[in-house]
Amino acid sequence: MSYKNIREEELKNKIAKKYFGVFDSTKIFGDIDFCVTLPVRQDPLSETVSLFWAEAKKGKSDVYKSIVQLILTIGKARTFDKQLPPAFLGAFDYEKIAFIAYNEIQEIFYLNDFNWNIRPSNHNTKEFKIVYDKVKKIIEDNYLLFVFDNDEKELRKFIDLNFIAGKSNLSKIRIDKNNFLVIYNKWLLTVKPKIIVNWKIAKKNGIIDGDFYLADLLSSDNKTLKDKLYVLLKKDYYQLDRKIDDMGMFITRRTYFSDKQKSHKQFWNKYERPPKEQYWDYIVKRRDLLVPQDVRERKGSFFTPKIWVELSQKYITDVLGEDWQDEYYVWDCAAGTGNLLTGLTNKYNIWASTLDQQDVDVMKDRIDNGANLLESHVFRFDFLNDDFSKLPETLQKIINNPEKRKKLVVYINPPYAEAGSVTVTDKKKNKTNVATNNIIWNKYKDKLGLAIRELFSQFFIRIHQEIPNCKLAGFSTLKYINSDGFNRFRELFTASYTSGFIVPANTFDNVRGSFPIGFLIWNLNSNANFNKIETKIYDKNKNCIGSKKFYAVNKNKRITQWIKQLLVKNKSEVIAYTGNNGPDFQNNIYLHISSHHKINKNGTPNNATKYSISKKNIIPICVYFSVRHCIKATWLNDRDQFLYPNDKWKKDKIFQNDCLTFTLFHGQNRIMSEFGTNHWIPFSEYEVDAQEKFESNFMTKFINGKIKIEQKADFLNSSKKTISKKLKFSLEAKAVFNAGKELWKYYHTQPNCNANASLYDIREHFQGRNTKGRMNNKSKDEKYTKLITILREKLKKLAKKIEPKVYKYGFLNNTFAQNSFFSLFLF
Repeated sequence: MSYKNIREEELKNKIAKKYFGVFDSTKIFGDIDFCVTLPVRQDPLSETVSLFWAEAKKGKSDVYKSIVQLILTIGKARTFDKQLPPAFLGAFDYEKIAFIAYNEIQEIFYLNDFNWNIRPSNHNTKEFKIVYDKVKKIIEDNYLLFVFDNDEKELRKFIDLNFIAGKSNLSKIRIDKNNFLVIYNKWLLTVKPKIIVNWKIAKKNGIIDGDFYLADLLSSDNKTLKDKLYVLLKKDYYQLDRKIDDMGMFITRRTYFSDKQKSHKQFWNKYERPPKEQYWDYIVKRRDLLVPQDVRERKGSFFTPKIWVELSQKYITDVLGEDWQDEYYVWDCAAGTGNLLTGLTNKYNIWASTLDQQDVDVMKDRIDNGANLLESHVFRFDFLNDDFSKLPETLQKIINNPEKRKKLVVYINPPYAEAGSVTVTDKKKNKTNVATNNIIWNKYKDKLGLAIRELFSQFFIRIHQEIPNCKLAGFSTLKYINSDGFNRFRELFTASYTSGFIVPANTFDNVRGSFPIGFLIWNLNSNANFNKIETKIYDKNKNCIGSKKFYAVNKNKRITQWIKQLLVKNKSEVIAYTGNNGPDFQNNIYLHISSHHKINKNGTPNNATKYSISKKNIIPICVYFSVRHCIKATWLNDRDQFLYPNDKWKKDKIFQNDCLTFTLFHGQNRIMSEFGTNHWIPFSEYEVDAQEKFESNFMTKFINGKIKIEQKADFLNSSKKTISKKLKFSLEAKAVFNAGKELWKYYHTQPNCNANASLYDIREHFQGRNTKGRMNNKSKDEKYTKLITILREKLKKLAKKIEPKVYKYGFLNNTFAQNSFFSLFLF
């Protein structure tokens, strides 16, 4: 093999010279190993054009892992924000070289809630595995691999055909679907500030900078080529808001440049406009990417992924029959740029409305380029404010005719913003006006309770109440099915569920969080209330991996109502605190055991620590804590509700003691000795060779039956009496205790250790904190790392033992119908 047994730098030099000699391979962009660019002329307007960024390995390497390492390197430095991305990413070692088009995997760089600040070369991190799982199949399906010794001619031909040098004098950069967003970000900094517009006021009136960018981008000689866009570039000014006034006269608005178009000219001199015509429809259709995040949430400017559009239409076909498009009418009343309607064939039976005139203009432009819609059926309509009398007459005739209305399918992916859609820890004010400034809010707020805060629920309830007996086929979260905040909504939304599926929310553009989005089909010609539904589950690659049931939960049947009955009032006996931020998996991250009682600024108890723990209720509290933490949160169970259990748990002493053990050694047990006496040390001084006597031996006394407790009937299934018995533990619980003991013993060998240290204190001692005050994830102490790893492994086994009883005792409904792929996907 030509390049075996040479150093990495020598390998890069040889590859550069042999295959990329006519290009510039000397550029260094961040920590990227190998960069190939077009030679740049000495011109102030010139910009480096990248062709290939690669990861280099001197030995034999795994192509997939090398490309993942490259992705992490680029993502960590956000190189794509500083430098136009290349046509190809790839990797090479001494025997082979691989290429993959940048646009095939560019979406990975926009992962939500992802930690890029890790060492890319460490292939064992959680982040590396996440990226690897997301891109492996994409690479597998799309990459080109050449072996140096066998594919010499093919490799050279590939480079000749795809690495276009433009005779080494390229003065303008071509724009395509891979880079139009990067160029837009540069345009925002250079051109936008010179356009005479008060952007704050414009935004309130639905005018966004992205429409000005589209006018620039799709132009030639500074004249926009698509005359149906909302904003048009007319040489040295922009024209917008074209309409016929009340006198029948054509009127328009225009705005100019504050610097006589100087910045505009300098910017666009570097780029070739317009892009190739084959990209026009894609760029216009993806106008949603140019809409600010807050506006997208409010108006629903989100692009439904093609795979879910196709799947949803298959489900509608399965429910309504093969000829449904000829037999039914379709109205998308939150159409955006109309991509949900792609694939439908009978344009005479389709209507599309949207809040923004700009989106109407985009749809009409797409009609000119082959979109299967009628211009007269595409219109601006504010569904949450406008009266149905404003609809086209053809659609009014359907809505006002009871028989035709039965043949109407309202097919939508509505906006999902809510009044109050901030995280628990977010210091920003709730977005109280997002969902409240409309007629539908005022009309139904007294009937729907908390559900009215959701924009999608406002769409659904208007459809249900004002277009009765139609069919509703819509994307949304599953809150209206299983959240107790939607109890009043469900009382009003009487309908018959027919079919549906759920998919990961993060497969939709810029949707944050790990939860399911469902597509459900309803027959509104029914007065039936629903208690549960069953949907198919699809993974990100459109593989059906099982079924899941969603249950409507009454607020009186939640775990919070159960645990409130078991609280104590005698504050003198309190040994810790816990709380509740919502009885579902998504809120479990806030559930912990704390040494101190937190108070809000207004003087009210903080939800996270509002429950007091004492010797009287420690067992039920540990049951409460354990059933919520023993099962891993996933996108599938994220919104599943924990329930009021049956009484069988009271007789299961082993289960109770397993839960006590689990709580004692769990990472969310945040007892800290600095906030008072630590009553949670599960060992005696002698067991761990402590250097000093403990301030409290409460926990070992409790475990050994040396604490007298007056227990009520509704605690542990007994009449009021004194209970004092030594606890018996399962083998799994004993294994946890043994692992924990070794950790405590090692800690007590440390110089100046705290005799009263809790598990949290011990972790803090060995792991330390970063500059932001957060505990580090790892420790440099190898023995500690080994001991804490063993403890966590034993705790996972105990969690698996507890899990079946979570369902047996009714703390959760068993919602999954698994198939052979399901368990592999979920965990």
